[in-house]
Amino acid sequence: MSVQPTKSTDAIDVSEVTVVIPAFNEAGRIAEVIRELRERIPGIRVLVVDDGSGDSTGQSALEAGAEVISHRRNRGYGAALKTGIQAIATPYVAMYDGDGQHRPEDLLEMMSLARRADLVIGARDRNSSRQIDRWPGKWVLGRVANLLTGQKIPDLNSGLRVMRRSVILRYLHLLPNGFSASTTTTICMFQRGYDVKFVPITTRKRLEGKSTVRKLRDGLNAIRLMVRLIILFSPERFFLPPAVAMIALGAGYGVYKAMVRGQGIPTLAVLVIVTGLITGLFGLLADQISTLRIELFERDEPEDR
Repeated sequence: MSVQPTKSTDAIDVSEVTVVIPAFNEAGRIAEVIRELRERIPGIRVLVVDDGSGDSTGQSALEAGAEVISHRRNRGYGAALKTGIQAIATPYVAMYDGDGQHRPEDLLEMMSLARRADLVIGARDRNSSRQIDRWPGKWVLGRVANLLTGQKIPDLNSGLRVMRRSVILRYLHLLPNGFSASTTTTICMFQRGYDVKFVPITTRKRLEGKSTVRKLRDGLNAIRLMVRLIILFSPERFFLPPAVAMIALGAGYGVYKAMVRGQGIPTLAVLVIVTGLITGLFGLLADQISTLRIELFERDEPEDR
């Protein structure tokens, strides 16, 4: 029996959304994922981006009823997402993994809230299947993201999300080609003040095979991208705290040496204060550059925002 969308004036119709599935060597499971989606959400449009697979991923997806776009070589998860988002014309796009971890009923729940938000993210609950060896890295990434954005983010890089295409197109050039595309999307939406909602979801164990995420390399790359985005959108958050800290530290040290010890203002105190001032000026300069850059690709707000 098919699961029907929640009857709500906020729910988007299946004709308004395209499910984009980046896939790399997923021939053993992609067909089942597509069939499950089409069975439980009748009329849903599914677009599979075959990211240079060495197996029959593209053919399997096509036979299962999906539309397929193929990359000639493997370009990465983010590159596949960008290809899919640019190729569709529906008002909404859903990101969905091709490894069988996601459930159509969770996607339906997110679609029921999509009209009230710019981005709906599926936040994995405690019952979700998780790889224990990736917990420490995910915890660190989450803490860094919370610190840099000033927001509590329940799930930073969930692969299940529904968003307005008009909004994500605006920032598509910022998405990396690798696995950090999901993280980048989340940070961008928070930094630009878009309405982001989280919906609890339960992910299943992969149908077969292993994730191609490289824990250390992709984790460090994700942190680098987060810092880069913060500097682009809110440079004062990155530069001003250390600037104020250095000025306060240098001034305190100088007062202690001069007033308490009677030794005069030390060179080190002056050096720390000057370094703090220069850092603060860098922050102000970065803020001006950031404003100019953002104006180039944010001149027109989406009509449906």
